[in-house]
Amino acid sequence: MEEDQANKTMPAEEEVVGGLNKLLCINNTKDGRDVNLEELEEILGYKFNNKRLLEEAFTHASALKTSNSSSTSFSSSSSSYERLEFVGDAVLSLLISREHYFLYPDLSSGPLTRLRSSNVDTEKLARVAVKHGLHRFLRHNKPKLEDEIRKFIQEISEFPLHSNGLIDVPKDLADIVESAIGAVFIDSDSSLDIVWKVFKSLLEPIISPETIKRHPVTELYEICQKNNLKVQFVDLWKKNTGFDVYVQDKLIGSATYGLKKEIAHNRAAKDALNNIGRVLSEKYSIQG
Repeated sequence: MEEDQANKTMPAEEEVVGGLNKLLCINNTKDGRDVNLEELEEILGYKFNNKRLLEEAFTHASALKTSNSSSTSFSSSSSSYERLEFVGDAVLSLLISREHYFLYPDLSSGPLTRLRSSNVDTEKLARVAVKHGLHRFLRHNKPKLEDEIRKFIQEISEFPLHSNGLIDVPKDLADIVESAIGAVFIDSDSSLDIVWKVFKSLLEPIISPETIKRHPVTELYEICQKNNLKVQFVDLWKKNTGFDVYVQDKLIGSATYGLKKEIAHNRAAKDALNNIGRVLSEKYSIQG
């Protein structure tokens, strides 16, 4: 039975995504209008025994507050995806932990934890959602969400694998990946093997020890500590939505980002990393 339920071959990335223009097509999602559940099953590569689970997995709580939905594919008695998201989050963490445990037998718990975190965080899962067009099926009533998704899709083109905190991520995108995982888990009688068979290809590229990157703030502090350098972040958020970074009392990084203070902080650290070589060169040339 497990073979029958997860035996569909996933189409090539080009066929699923169809380029950036297709990714940016976010129409007919509000309130779930014209959503094709069979198309969604085809993308997932899994046929649901209980279609209501699939429906629930793509229903945001905001959609339930509207009483005039004209959807013909979703029932009016849907629940939101929050419970399935809760299950999917736990299942995904377990599956990634299991995969990495056997795949990297020489890694200690610390690197394994960082590797798992990179593969299940909000940005990684949001990338999965837009790569496979899952965002097109989200039923919601959040007026700003579609613009947020468009901006996210445009920004990730600058970071092929992961931005490590440099872009704003719509959490709803990650939520529907986790809720879809939860839906398949429940529908398959709690089969971890079926869930992994369905989602392993969807999660590609899975971040590995060779491709994982350090968070810019963490990396900056580590470099400064290793080289006995004093680092200071100056909070300019209220003035210009930005941060300045000083190392050895010299300005080496700055950034602004109006949407989120944390991202401005991260971008300033990244800018400092791009320039810290100059400070290191000066320090060691003086010592030499």
